[in-house]
Amino acid sequence: MRIDLFLNAVNLVKRRAVAQDMIAHGAVLVGGAAVKAAKNVKIGDIIELRLLAKDGGARSHKYEVLQIPAAKNTPKEARDQYIREINDR
Repeated sequence: MRIDLFLNAVNLVKRRAVAQDMIAHGAVLVGGAAVKAAKNVKIGDIIELRLLAKDGGARSHKYEVLQIPAAKNTPKEARDQYIREINDR
């Protein structure tokens, strides 16, 4: 599954267009490298989302891909079946 579809399917972003915009601006990394929207996601990949905070700073969230959804949309309650947030401390 393409990274832009995956981000939308597992509810990390609200719309695919948002995912594509984030990818175009280098805010989505897989394995530490910026990717294009057509990048295929595999089980075990580490996805990093770099987000700007309201205070002007930046936040980074990392997720491990546990499973690839079969459908375009999954319920928010099922999110933990597909991704696991990684806490770097």
